[in-house]
Amino acid sequence: MNIQKIKTLGELKKSGYTSQTVKEELRKNLIVKISAKENAFPGILGYEDTVIPDTERAILSRHNILFLGLRGQAKTRMARQMVDLLDEYIPVVAGSEVNDDPLKPLSKFAKDTIAEYGDDTPVQWIHRSERYGEKLATPDVSVADLVGDIDPIKASNLKLSFADERVIHYGIIPRSNRGIFVINELPDLQARIQVALFNILQEGDIQIRGFKLRMPLDILFVFTANPEDYTNRGSIVTPLKDRIGSQILTHYPKNIETSLAITEQESRIPEEQKQKVVVGSLIKNLVEQIAFEARTNEYVDKKSGVSARLTIAAFENAMSSAERRAIMHNEKQTQVWISDLVGVIPSITGKIELVYEGEQEGPYQVAVNLVDKAIRSQFSQYFPDPELSKKRRSAGKRSANEKEPENPYKQITRWFDAGNHLDLLADSTDADKIAALYTVDGLYAFVKKHAASKSNTNEKEMALLMEFVLHGLASYSLISKKMIEGRIEFKDLMGSMMNLGAMDMGEEDDPDEHDYR
Repeated sequence: MNIQKIKTLGELKKSGYTSQTVKEELRKNLIVKISAKENAFPGILGYEDTVIPDTERAILSRHNILFLGLRGQAKTRMARQMVDLLDEYIPVVAGSEVNDDPLKPLSKFAKDTIAEYGDDTPVQWIHRSERYGEKLATPDVSVADLVGDIDPIKASNLKLSFADERVIHYGIIPRSNRGIFVINELPDLQARIQVALFNILQEGDIQIRGFKLRMPLDILFVFTANPEDYTNRGSIVTPLKDRIGSQILTHYPKNIETSLAITEQESRIPEEQKQKVVVGSLIKNLVEQIAFEARTNEYVDKKSGVSARLTIAAFENAMSSAERRAIMHNEKQTQVWISDLVGVIPSITGKIELVYEGEQEGPYQVAVNLVDKAIRSQFSQYFPDPELSKKRRSAGKRSANEKEPENPYKQITRWFDAGNHLDLLADSTDADKIAALYTVDGLYAFVKKHAASKSNTNEKEMALLMEFVLHGLASYSLISKKMIEGRIEFKDLMGSMMNLGAMDMGEEDDPDEHDYR
């Protein structure tokens, strides 16, 4: 029988329908999914062995839940996906503001309606998508918003006394009865408002003005909070925390692979852009590495966190930077170059909170340094570690028959030491960039030796790796790198240091010149 065809209380009773609480409903449906080995939280990556099992245990225990973690850790998304564990439809007394169960009415409206119509009481069915309530905790949230208040207009229109329960206007929590209710950023809720939640969580009672109502609300409460809030903006009052069954700690992706999968899933790249811009695994890894560097950087406030939205926005900007260049030169297709990562800096500066020293350094320079550190961290994954070569050369005395350890970068750095320099224009064509890279002695031969054997690289991919080598050597201070008015200049390190010394002796520095060493 199609349950949605049931229109009256009498028909509902004859169907054999039995009521169950929302927590029992979630538990029942989760058991089905676990038994069928289905993922109860699709699209939530990196939590398979941590947060998701904790959440499933909390649901099986019929607990209210607190997700505790830094920003951008999918706390609200986890809560919203719990809706899919509800039954698709449930019956309510038609016209009820609080989703009264026809078999277990709570409100005066539902009780009076059933008393008047009996088995002919009209029943309607609501979809699980309508059984979700969410409120962002802000300092201006009141008890009336959450629980309810007396509505003088309703009293006037219906000519009712303020002593009549029908003058109550229910808040968002009673209206979420038989569903899931989420309060985001719980510590931002004033302490006196948090106190108002005590009885609702423990006893199911609500009190509105002078009315003493016994309404055992049937709600799964899910709260989210940032640990930073415990010391900065507010705190969760202890008696309320005590009434929340499970506190679940969320976290950022623990490895590059998971972070890559999240960015791939969440980034919004138009199909037209995908056709025009090729992006290699190297660029993707560098973008993800930026976030990992930011989370451990001394200039970035670790208590605030670095959201996954940073890498998503940075990846989108890197693609757009390459697309813009291709449009300028009427190129049908291009690739994302290392130099395009300059375009991701606006995606970084707005998504990191800096400590005092970081503010002194400046958000732009901090972002530039994060990109440089990402290049340095990823460089050893592709090529010999320049730092290791340095250590080997300075390890001490060698025997007469022992040869000096070979420096694989010697030919490249020697070319710069001879007074040569390379300018890469940020908006140059792919052909011009490739031609410029091939002018550096030993660069192509080095990449061919260390990278070409590992994969089938075409000319553009080889050129990208060649550019990566230059940026990597600059990050290890083997050569100098500067950004000057839309171009990146690579030079020998000693010559750059002498120029800086001359500036210190009185020459004016170029305000548009940024040293990336």
